Amino acid sequence: MTSLTTTTSPTGDGPLVVNEVVGVPGGIGAEARAARADALDAWLRGILPGREGIALIAVGGLGRRQCAPYGDLDLVLLHAGVPGTDELAASLWYPIWDAGLRLDHSVRTVAEALSVAQDDVKVALGLLDARFLAGDRALADQLIHTATDHWRRTAVRQLPKLREITEARWATHGELAFLLEGDLKEAAGGLRDVGLLRAIATAGVTDALRPAVHAAHRRLLDTRDALHQQVGRRVDRLVAQERDGVAALLGLRQLQLGASDPAQRQEAGAEAGDGDALLRRVAGDARTVSHALDDAWRAADRLRAGRHRTAGGRPLRRPVARDVVEQDGELVLARAAIGARPDPSLSLRVAAAAATTRLPIARATCEWLAAYCPPLPAPWPPAARAALITLLGAGPGLVPAWETCDRYGLIDGWLPEWTRLRSLPQHNPVHRFTLDRHLVQAAYEASRHTRDVDRPDLLLLGAFLHDIGKGLPGDHSTVGAPLAEAVAARIGLPADEAALIAKLVRLHLLLPDVATRRDLSDPKTVAGVAERVGDTTTLDLLHGLVRADAAATGPAAWSDWKGRLVAELVARVRTALDTGVVPAPPAPDPALVAGPLPVVHLGEDRVSVAAADRRRLLATVAGCLALHRLEVISADAATVDGRALVQCRVQPRYGLAPDPIALSADLRRAVSGDVSVTQRLRGRALAARGQGAAPRVVWHREAATDAVLLELRAADAAGLLYRVACALDEAGAQVRAARISTLGGDVVDAFYLVGGWPPEAERERIEAAVLAAV
Repeated sequence: MTSLTTTTSPTGDGPLVVNEVVGVPGGIGAEARAARADALDAWLRGILPGREGIALIAVGGLGRRQCAPYGDLDLVLLHAGVPGTDELAASLWYPIWDAGLRLDHSVRTVAEALSVAQDDVKVALGLLDARFLAGDRALADQLIHTATDHWRRTAVRQLPKLREITEARWATHGELAFLLEGDLKEAAGGLRDVGLLRAIATAGVTDALRPAVHAAHRRLLDTRDALHQQVGRRVDRLVAQERDGVAALLGLRQLQLGASDPAQRQEAGAEAGDGDALLRRVAGDARTVSHALDDAWRAADRLRAGRHRTAGGRPLRRPVARDVVEQDGELVLARAAIGARPDPSLSLRVAAAAATTRLPIARATCEWLAAYCPPLPAPWPPAARAALITLLGAGPGLVPAWETCDRYGLIDGWLPEWTRLRSLPQHNPVHRFTLDRHLVQAAYEASRHTRDVDRPDLLLLGAFLHDIGKGLPGDHSTVGAPLAEAVAARIGLPADEAALIAKLVRLHLLLPDVATRRDLSDPKTVAGVAERVGDTTTLDLLHGLVRADAAATGPAAWSDWKGRLVAELVARVRTALDTGVVPAPPAPDPALVAGPLPVVHLGEDRVSVAAADRRRLLATVAGCLALHRLEVISADAATVDGRALVQCRVQPRYGLAPDPIALSADLRRAVSGDVSVTQRLRGRALAARGQGAAPRVVWHREAATDAVLLELRAADAAGLLYRVACALDEAGAQVRAARISTLGGDVVDAFYLVGGWPPEAERERIEAAVLAAV
C-alpha cells in the first residue's frame, strides 16, 4: 500500500500508521499483520453497499491475514449475474485508489472464477487463500468451498505444471539462501514457496507445513515487515544498504564474527554485525522452506507414479548398503540397524549411501537418526571416517544428501564447527554461495580431480576444510590451518596426514596468487613456491584444490587463462622439485628479434610487439590494447640487441574479440610514435578512471631476482595499466614485467621495477605518482 500519510511514534521506533486514510497500522510481527488485516476488513466493509448476489472476497496477503505494511490489495468482486455489477465495481475500486492503495482486482461469477482456475494453476492457488469480506456470504462460501474441493481432486495432476512454473521463477530470481540481495518473496525458499507448501498440504499430498516451516515462514514475514517499514514503501528485495536497518528493527544486534575491530572484520571477508545476523537467519529459513518443498515434490511424484508393493501389499524393500534399504524411492534403515545401541557411524553411513545412490533419505529416518544415533567418539572409528570420505567423493549426490542431514541437525553431531560456518555470508560478489555450501561444493568439485592425485581422500578433505578459518580474525588460511588439523585428527587421520591437511589449508591460495601476480619466468618465483610446497604430492593436491575452490566459488573466479597460468606454474615447480634445478626462463620468440621494425604478432590470447627501444613503450602498448577493449593479464618487457620487446597475454574485456587488422594497424602506428593514436589513448584513459575504495600500494623487497615488486590494489577500470605504466615511466621507474589479477571489481596489479631496493624518499615519490594516476 502506498501511503498518503505516514505518522511515526514519538520515540522514533518506526511507523505506527502506514495509511492514515484507512487507519492501517504499521509494526512488525503476527499481531501487527492481523491488526492491519482487521483495519482493512473494516474499511472495505464500509465502502461496499449491502446487496444480495454480490460478495467481496480477499485473496493474497489480505486473504491470509498476513498483510505487509505496504503490500497490495488482491480483491475479487463476486456476483451472481445481477445487473449493475460494473458500476458497483467502479464505486468500490475508486475509493481504494483514492486512498493511495495498490490494487489487483477482478469481477467474476462463480463459474467464471472456477473456469479461470481450471485453466491457470496460479489462479487456482490464489483461490485457496480466498476469504469472505462483505456482502453475500453464501455466494462467497460457494466459490471458496468449490475451489478448494476442485484443487484437492486435481492437485496431483496439476502439480507438474506448477513445478515447471516454479522452476522458471527460481531460474529468474535465484536461491534466497545464497543471495546477498535476495527477493524475500520470489526467490527459491521465499514466501511464494511457502504458498506452494500450503497448497500441497491442502491437497493432502503430505504434511508439508511442519513446525520448522511455520517458524521459518513467520520469520520471513517479519523480515519483509521490517523491510517495508525501513524503506517506507513496498519492496521485497533485501538490498545491502537496508540490511543493517532491517536487522536493527528485528532486534538482531549481535556480532557474528569473533573480530571486534572493523579492519579485522574486513580482513575476514565479511562486514559483520546486524546485517550478517540477518543474512544468516534468512538463509537458514530459506533452506528450511526449500528442503520442505523438495520433500513435498517427491511425495507428489510417488503419489502420481503409484507405490511399488509386493504381492502381499507390503512396500518393496531393496538393500543398498549396510543397514540401509530403499523403500518407495527413499532410503530407510534396515530393521537390524534399529536397536538400543545404534552404531555411532550409522548416520554417516546412511548419508554416504544417499549420496552414492542419489536417493533421498526418508524424513522419518532422519528424525530417528537425529534423536537416537549416539555421538561419534574421538578419534572416529574407521567406518565413520570411510563413510565421510565416501560422502565427500560421491559427486552430484553430495550436496542434496548433505543439505538433508544439515536440516535435521546431523552435521552438528559430526562437526561441532559447522554451527559457526552455517549460512555465513561471503560478501565478495565473486562467491555465489554461503560459506558452508561453498565448502560442500568445493568437495564436490574436488571429486572431479581425484584421479589426478596420489591421495584422493586428502584432496576431498582438504577441499572441504580449506576455508574453515573464515569468519574469524586474521588471515583465514593461517587461522584455518590448525582448525583443519584438529578436525583431521578427530576423524582419525594419522598425525602426518593431519599435518598435511593443515598445510593444504594454509597454502590453498598460494598457486593462484603466484600464478596471477608474479613473473613465472623469474627463478626466484619458482624456487619460492617449491620451497613452500616441499614435494610433488603436496603440489598435486594443491593443484586439485585450487581448481575445486575456483569452480565452487563461481564463474568469475576461474578462466582458461588463469588455468593455463596455474598449470604453467605447477609444471615449472614440479621440474624444480624433481630435479632440484629451477627451469630457465623461456627464450624470446625468434620472429621478434629479427626483421624490420616494428613487429606485431597477434595470437589467440597473446599480443607481441617489437619496436625501437624508447620510453613508454609498455604504456603505449597497454593503452592501445585498452582502446580495443582487451584486458591485459600479464605483460613482459625486455631489450634484446637494441630492440624493445613487449609480450602480453590478453582477453576481450566484453567477450568480443577486436578486429585484428585495426588492432595491428593501431599498434604499429602507436609504437612508431604516431601522435594521433597517443591522443586517443590519453582521452580514453582519462574517461575510464574508476570509482571505489581508496587504492593502496604495497612493496615487496625479496620477491624477484633482479627487481623490486610494486603491488597496486585498486578498483578495476579500463586503461588502468596504461595510466599506471605512464606514471611509473614519468617517475623514472623501468618496468620489466607486469601481472594483472582481477577479482570481481578489484585488481591486484604487480609491477617488477628494474634495480635494487629504492630509498624511502624515492619509494614515496613513485607511490604518490601511481596513486595519482589511479
